[in-house]
Amino acid sequence: MKTILAYGDSLTYGANPIPGGPRHAYEDRWPTALEQGLGGKARVIAEGLGGRTTVHDDWFANADRNGARVLPTLLESHSPLDLVIIMLGTNDIKPFHGRTAGEAGRGMARLVQIIRGHYAGKLQAAPEIILVSPPPIIKGDWADMMDHFGPDDAIATSVDLHREYAKRAAEQQVHFFDAGTVAKTDPRDGIHLDPANTRAIGTGLVPLVTKVLGL
Repeated sequence: MKTILAYGDSLTYGANPIPGGPRHAYEDRWPTALEQGLGGKARVIAEGLGGRTTVHDDWFANADRNGARVLPTLLESHSPLDLVIIMLGTNDIKPFHGRTAGEAGRGMARLVQIIRGHYAGKLQAAPEIILVSPPPIIKGDWADMMDHFGPDDAIATSVDLHREYAKRAAEQQVHFFDAGTVAKTDPRDGIHLDPANTRAIGTGLVPLVTKVLGL
């Protein structure tokens, strides 16, 4: 059986777009939908953390949200891995990070380099990698969430993530998937997804993952 690491932020965690709402049920999270769609040929390890960035520090939470710093530990604890799927970047474009879509793309490229370097240091073959651009954010009804993201600039920037990630995926010779082609952001907060759209990402990834892993 193949082993897949799903590495992401609150969209991978299954955060609810309803303010104060509960985490999505296990069966409604996209890593679960992906595993189910693969029909028992692979297990998917979900590593989603709200607020996680590609490579930037964020001291608003007790958890370490710097994706580059945490990733090697997770690679070590979950190895051997056949595939790593990375869906990050929404948090990179928050105003207090001041990041652009291009910088988020370079952050994703850095995570690819970290994965390859980790396994090269162990004299092992690196797993396959898929970079996933998250669905663009939209103007939401939850004022506090919108204020946190500074909506106008962030919305415009989020639309460009798929272009930048596709470019970096080609540059790094890894695979790419645009989650915005199968899932739409919920207008209740403008950032997160309802259960159906969260599941849709996992289902949408099934054909690509099947091809990449030769299942």
